[in-house]
Amino acid sequence: MIDRDAALALVKAQNPNPGLLAHGRQTEAVMRALAARLGHDPELWGLTGLLHDLDYPATAATPEQHGLALRSLLPEGALPAVALDAIAAHNDEYTGHAPATAFDYALRAAESVTGIISAAALVRPDKMQGMAAKSIKKKMKDKAFAANVRRANILECDKAGLPLDEFLTLAIAAIASVAAETGLA
Repeated sequence: MIDRDAALALVKAQNPNPGLLAHGRQTEAVMRALAARLGHDPELWGLTGLLHDLDYPATAATPEQHGLALRSLLPEGALPAVALDAIAAHNDEYTGHAPATAFDYALRAAESVTGIISAAALVRPDKMQGMAAKSIKKKMKDKAFAANVRRANILECDKAGLPLDEFLTLAIAAIASVAAETGLA
Protein backbone atom coordinates (compact mmCIF):
# COMPACT_ATOMS: atom_id res chain seq x y z
CA MET A 1 0.00 0.00 0.00
CA ILE A 2 1.16 3.52 -0.75
CA ASP A 3 2.51 5.53 2.19
CA ARG A 4 0.99 8.85 3.17
CA ASP A 5 3.84 11.06 1.91
CA ALA A 6 3.73 9.39 -1.50
CA ALA A 7 -0.08 9.67 -1.57
CA LEU A 8 0.04 13.38 -0.77
CA ALA A 9 2.73 13.92 -3.43
CA LEU A 10 0.54 12.09 -5.93
CA VAL A 11 -2.44 14.31 -5.07
CA LYS A 12 -0.33 17.47 -5.42
CA ALA A 13 1.05 16.25 -8.77
CA GLN A 14 -2.49 16.51 -10.21
CA ASN A 15 -2.40 20.28 -9.57
CA PRO A 16 -5.63 20.43 -7.57
CA ASN A 17 -6.96 23.84 -6.60
CA PRO A 18 -6.40 24.73 -2.92
CA GLY A 19 -10.03 23.96 -2.04
CA LEU A 20 -9.81 20.45 -3.48
CA LEU A 21 -6.54 19.82 -1.64
CA ALA A 22 -8.13 21.01 1.62
CA HIS A 23 -11.18 18.80 0.97
CA GLY A 24 -8.94 15.75 0.50
CA ARG A 25 -7.04 16.48 3.69
CA GLN A 26 -10.28 17.02 5.65
CA THR A 27 -11.76 13.81 4.25
CA GLU A 28 -8.59 11.98 5.27
CA ALA A 29 -8.90 13.32 8.83
CA VAL A 30 -12.56 12.31 9.11
CA MET A 31 -11.86 8.85 7.67
CA ARG A 32 -8.96 8.27 10.09
CA ALA A 33 -11.19 9.25 13.02
CA LEU A 34 -14.02 7.04 11.78
CA ALA A 35 -11.72 4.06 11.36
CA ALA A 36 -10.31 4.50 14.85
CA ARG A 37 -13.79 4.82 16.34
CA LEU A 38 -15.24 1.85 14.42
CA GLY A 39 -12.28 -0.52 14.80
CA HIS A 40 -10.96 -0.39 11.23
CA ASP A 41 -7.53 0.40 9.80
CA PRO A 42 -7.00 4.19 10.14
CA GLU A 43 -4.14 4.17 7.63
CA LEU A 44 -6.20 2.48 4.91
CA TRP A 45 -9.28 4.59 5.57
CA GLY A 46 -7.23 7.79 5.81
CA LEU A 47 -5.35 7.18 2.57
CA THR A 48 -8.63 6.38 0.83
CA GLY A 49 -10.03 9.70 2.04
CA LEU A 50 -6.95 11.59 0.90
CA LEU A 51 -6.92 9.95 -2.54
CA HIS A 52 -10.67 9.78 -3.25
CA ASP A 53 -10.64 12.82 -5.55
CA LEU A 54 -7.23 12.16 -7.11
CA ASP A 55 -8.73 12.04 -10.59
CA TYR A 56 -11.06 15.01 -10.16
CA PRO A 57 -8.81 17.57 -11.91
CA ALA A 58 -8.87 15.29 -14.98
CA THR A 59 -12.52 14.20 -14.75
CA ALA A 60 -14.37 17.37 -13.75
CA ALA A 61 -15.94 17.54 -17.21
CA THR A 62 -16.67 13.79 -17.33
CA PRO A 63 -18.28 12.94 -13.98
CA GLU A 64 -19.05 9.37 -15.07
CA GLN A 65 -15.27 8.76 -14.96
CA HIS A 66 -14.70 10.39 -11.56
CA GLY A 67 -13.70 7.75 -9.05
CA LEU A 68 -12.80 5.27 -11.79
CA ALA A 69 -10.06 7.07 -13.71
CA LEU A 70 -7.87 7.33 -10.63
CA ARG A 71 -6.90 3.67 -11.03
CA SER A 72 -4.67 4.70 -13.93
CA LEU A 73 -3.05 7.39 -11.75
CA LEU A 74 -2.14 5.06 -8.89
CA PRO A 75 0.96 2.90 -8.78
CA GLU A 76 0.30 -0.85 -8.87
CA GLY A 77 -0.84 -2.04 -5.43
CA ALA A 78 -1.21 1.49 -4.02
CA LEU A 79 -4.66 0.71 -2.61
CA PRO A 80 -6.49 -2.59 -2.11
CA ALA A 81 -9.65 -3.37 -4.04
CA VAL A 82 -11.91 -2.46 -1.09
CA ALA A 83 -10.54 1.08 -1.15
CA LEU A 84 -10.92 1.36 -4.92
CA ASP A 85 -14.51 0.14 -4.58
CA ALA A 86 -15.24 2.75 -1.89
CA ILE A 87 -13.80 5.47 -4.11
CA ALA A 88 -15.95 4.36 -7.06
CA ALA A 89 -19.01 4.25 -4.76
CA HIS A 90 -18.47 7.79 -3.46
CA ASN A 91 -19.69 8.97 -6.88
CA ASP A 92 -22.25 6.25 -7.54
CA GLU A 93 -24.72 8.78 -8.95
CA TYR A 94 -22.50 8.85 -12.04
CA THR A 95 -20.42 5.65 -11.89
CA GLY A 96 -23.31 3.32 -11.10
CA HIS A 97 -21.06 1.62 -8.52
CA ALA A 98 -23.49 1.43 -5.59
CA PRO A 99 -22.15 1.54 -2.02
CA ALA A 100 -22.35 -1.80 -0.27
CA THR A 101 -20.02 -1.81 2.74
CA ALA A 102 -19.52 0.29 5.86
CA PHE A 103 -16.29 1.52 4.25
CA ASP A 104 -18.21 2.70 1.16
CA TYR A 105 -20.79 4.53 3.25
CA ALA A 106 -18.13 6.01 5.53
CA LEU A 107 -16.31 7.59 2.59
CA ARG A 108 -19.55 8.98 1.13
CA ALA A 109 -20.55 10.50 4.48
CA ALA A 110 -17.05 11.76 5.30
CA GLU A 111 -16.37 13.47 2.00
CA SER A 112 -19.82 15.08 1.99
CA VAL A 113 -19.72 16.34 5.58
CA THR A 114 -16.51 18.27 4.90
CA GLY A 115 -18.44 20.63 2.64
CA ILE A 116 -21.08 21.65 5.13
CA ILE A 117 -18.66 21.88 8.06
CA SER A 118 -16.23 23.99 6.01
CA ALA A 119 -19.03 26.28 4.83
CA ALA A 120 -20.27 26.68 8.40
CA ALA A 121 -16.76 27.47 9.64
CA LEU A 122 -16.28 30.14 7.00
CA VAL A 123 -19.36 32.08 8.14
CA ARG A 124 -18.58 31.83 11.86
CA PRO A 125 -16.42 34.51 13.52
CA ASP A 126 -14.53 31.81 15.46
CA LYS A 127 -14.39 29.37 12.50
CA MET A 128 -14.11 25.86 14.01
CA GLN A 129 -13.90 27.03 17.64
CA GLY A 130 -16.93 25.84 19.58
CA MET A 131 -18.71 24.34 16.58
CA ALA A 132 -21.25 21.71 17.65
CA ALA A 133 -23.20 18.96 15.93
CA LYS A 134 -26.44 20.80 16.72
CA SER A 135 -25.41 23.78 14.57
CA ILE A 136 -24.44 21.53 11.65
CA LYS A 137 -27.77 19.69 11.86
CA LYS A 138 -29.52 23.06 11.67
CA LYS A 139 -27.42 24.02 8.61
CA MET A 140 -28.28 20.69 6.99
CA LYS A 141 -31.99 21.58 7.14
CA ASP A 142 -31.34 24.83 5.25
CA LYS A 143 -31.17 23.57 1.65
CA ALA A 144 -29.83 26.94 0.43
CA PHE A 145 -26.80 26.71 2.74
CA ALA A 146 -23.93 24.81 1.05
CA ALA A 147 -26.48 23.77 -1.56
CA ASN A 148 -24.09 21.43 -3.41
CA VAL A 149 -23.50 19.23 -0.36
CA ARG A 150 -25.25 15.87 -0.68
CA ARG A 151 -27.07 15.71 2.63
CA ALA A 152 -28.36 12.21 1.88
CA ASN A 153 -24.75 10.98 1.80
CA ILE A 154 -24.09 12.49 5.23
CA LEU A 155 -27.15 10.69 6.59
CA GLU A 156 -25.62 7.39 5.40
CA CYS A 157 -23.29 7.62 8.42
CA ASP A 158 -25.63 5.18 10.17
CA LYS A 159 -24.83 2.59 7.48
CA ALA A 160 -21.16 3.13 8.30
CA GLY A 161 -21.88 2.45 11.97
CA LEU A 162 -22.50 5.81 13.68
CA PRO A 163 -25.66 7.77 14.43
CA LEU A 164 -25.77 11.30 12.99
CA ASP A 165 -25.01 13.26 16.18
CA GLU A 166 -21.99 11.12 16.98
CA PHE A 167 -20.79 11.25 13.37
CA LEU A 168 -21.05 15.04 13.23
CA THR A 169 -19.24 15.44 16.55
CA LEU A 170 -16.44 13.14 15.35
CA ALA A 171 -16.24 14.93 11.96
CA ILE A 172 -16.10 18.39 13.55
CA ALA A 173 -13.24 17.30 15.83
CA ALA A 174 -11.37 15.66 12.95
CA ILE A 175 -11.69 18.70 10.69
CA ALA A 176 -10.73 21.00 13.56
CA SER A 177 -7.51 18.98 13.93
CA VAL A 178 -6.47 20.02 10.39
CA ALA A 179 -8.12 23.46 10.41
CA ALA A 180 -4.84 25.40 10.31
CA GLU A 181 -3.61 23.60 7.22
CA THR A 182 -6.96 23.69 5.41
CA GLY A 183 -7.88 27.35 5.83
CA LEU A 184 -10.41 26.98 8.63
CA ALA A 185 -8.40 28.26 11.60
